[in-house]
Amino acid sequence: MMSDTTASQNSTTPVDPSQRKALECARAAIEKKAENVKILELTELSGFTDYFVICSGMSDRQVQAISNSIETEMDKEGHEMISLEGQSDGRWVLMDFGDVVVHIFLDALREYYDLENLWADAPRLKIPSEFYGPAASRLN
Repeated sequence: MMSDTTASQNSTTPVDPSQRKALECARAAIEKKAENVKILELTELSGFTDYFVICSGMSDRQVQAISNSIETEMDKEGHEMISLEGQSDGRWVLMDFGDVVVHIFLDALREYYDLENLWADAPRLKIPSEFYGPAASRLN
């Protein structure tokens, strides 16, 4: 029998509302050409959120556009944002939706803070290839 963590790594069909929300955030980021989009499952590792969505933008304007895209999509789906930080600077935007926390970095800052390494034990959720469309070369 496959464990829940393994199932979530290999499945492209969301199994719970939090996972679905994380995937919606990833799709909205990818639509604005976010780079290196990753979803970390923290359900067994954290008491404050279930998923991190981490991505990069190449400029402050792109970071802001990615943030706006995610906010618009979450509003449309009826998901309330608890807090938003860093939007005006566009260097590191943090969007807290409770069970999903989104980090949008300028690429150089992402390397510096290295959240993926800090949460190295967290399983990665596979992002469906159809989210990428013609940009399939950027698959996770």
